[in-house]
Amino acid sequence: MNGLAAVLVLLGVFWTQSSALDTFVLQEPNNGYVTGTMTIDNENKLAEVHVRSGLYSSDTIFDYSRGYIATRLFSRNACFIMKINKEDIPELEEIGRQAFERQAMRRVYSPNNVWVQFQPGNSMLGNARDWLVYGRPIEQLCSGLPLYQLEKTRPQMNVNGCASAGIPSILGMKICERVN
Repeated sequence: MNGLAAVLVLLGVFWTQSSALDTFVLQEPNNGYVTGTMTIDNENKLAEVHVRSGLYSSDTIFDYSRGYIATRLFSRNACFIMKINKEDIPELEEIGRQAFERQAMRRVYSPNNVWVQFQPGNSMLGNARDWLVYGRPIEQLCSGLPLYQLEKTRPQMNVNGCASAGIPSILGMKICERVN
């Protein structure tokens, strides 16, 4: 009986350790093509999203422990950083729940969209102080690239200057240049 209890305890420990990371396949809702993956690290309060879709390819980190989102747009060779606003950005658990539902039902498509803008020509290169604020995962994503601060904005009428990022079919981010 004691041996059975020990085996159950060990299985519980291994189950807890293995469930710290959850990986989801992100598919286009209409055709089922895989456009990316998302890994949620519950222990470190991180979500990493990798989207491979030609011109719209991007990597995004949601760092809930630091309170920042960073998106690297490959088409612009730049990184865009914004503070997590709880009114617009779902909690990590909610993102995981929605990703699980999308994988299970596959036909569901109702993303929330967050519209943000940046000032072109107003970039900086990250320094040691910035990386202390943003944290190591964002530093690894954005080091050596121009950094732009993002601000929330209203949906734009002309989306030609906007790029898409975020989590396909869960949380879309529309990143637009500020027009003066």
